[in-house]
Amino acid sequence: MGVIIKPIVTEKQTQITAKKANRVGFRVSPDANKLEIKTAVEGLYDVHVATVNTMNYDGKRKSRYTKSGAVNGKESAFKKAIITLKEGETIDFFSNI
Repeated sequence: MGVIIKPIVTEKQTQITAKKANRVGFRVSPDANKLEIKTAVEGLYDVHVATVNTMNYDGKRKSRYTKSGAVNGKESAFKKAIITLKEGETIDFFSNI
């Protein structure tokens, strides 16, 4: 299994990238450390990583009401990494569309 699961392309992350163009977010494997994340991003996107910040998120509890009653569940937990690239470097996720 790879270290990087997928890039985060949300409204909030897009605002962060708009303020500082050299910051991007990734959803990563929960057991990956900062050094593994750094080498994976540098190898995959051919950029130089300055810093890596990681955050662990617990899964949120969710419930919805159906005809048969309330259905309770939980979203899965995940780990997020915010990558700061060296000055002048960016990653364009939409270049191959």
